[in-house]
Amino acid sequence: MNKKISVKHFTMAALGLMVVAIPSLASAHAPSGALFTTLPNGDEVNFNIYDAKEDVYLDGGPGPGAPQTAAGLDDGVYVFQVTEPSGKTLLSTDPAKCRRFVVSTGIIIGVVPAGGCEHVTGFDIDHGAVTVQLMPYLDTPNPGGEYKAWATTEDDFLLGCAALGVANGLDVVNCGGKTASNAHGFIPRHSKTDNFKVGVHNNLEIDTRFYDENGNLLDGRSVTWNDTLGASNIKYSYQNVGLGVLHFAHIEAVEQGFHKVTVENQPGCTVTKFFSGSVEIFGPGTITVQVKNNDREWTKYLFVYCDTD
Repeated sequence: MNKKISVKHFTMAALGLMVVAIPSLASAHAPSGALFTTLPNGDEVNFNIYDAKEDVYLDGGPGPGAPQTAAGLDDGVYVFQVTEPSGKTLLSTDPAKCRRFVVSTGIIIGVVPAGGCEHVTGFDIDHGAVTVQLMPYLDTPNPGGEYKAWATTEDDFLLGCAALGVANGLDVVNCGGKTASNAHGFIPRHSKTDNFKVGVHNNLEIDTRFYDENGNLLDGRSVTWNDTLGASNIKYSYQNVGLGVLHFAHIEAVEQGFHKVTVENQPGCTVTKFFSGSVEIFGPGTITVQVKNNDREWTKYLFVYCDTD
């Protein structure tokens, strides 16, 4: 289990000890672990649908349902942003320097001092991590009330901004528009994302169940979700009856387009079969899921059979 740290703010000297070297853009990669949205105390909400924008906080680490041995986020300094689902429109309204947090021992431990514009923080009572409020950000133009939260390492963000012609992206709100490989300085394949909704809306989700050789459900097994933009996140199967999570690795509030779900061999699961409908893969692999209509309640189910010996 990751070490529990309750410190929320740091001096610049202390912060300097926590910054890790990030490789160049050519060799950079998405951090390990997961990014997810929560309430201030780390509680999840049904289907990632929140009552108000102010309720949405970022959390990070192994993710809900992860086993104790699961990796958290790589240590370092991160920048986050909020967009609508396609990533085209940046909704965050403050300079990027205000939207930074620090990860140590795999969990968020605080925000970076930025002259008073740092975001409000909470405390995850379950994971011992600091949570970071996403506000301020604008209302989404998406008719389904959908948003996308992003996080990437600070160094990678600066490289992404430089590629858009901005020398120091931390000093501006927006490093530029969206290209196929760059969303306002965030390189999708090097970023973690999580979708959420605000208000009363239907939910679209992709749920994966794991089974052992005897047909018993398995919790604590992971899938990697690549969204329509190529950003990734890790989701684990677990049980939470109150949230309607019934031994699923659940990917919620998904946007229209093509999503990829990848299952790999992992502790307690050598994949023998991965399937959804008529699509079958024998062994580990990736299934592409198309979301066609954001106006209807819709769930796509995927199933994994494991050899647990």
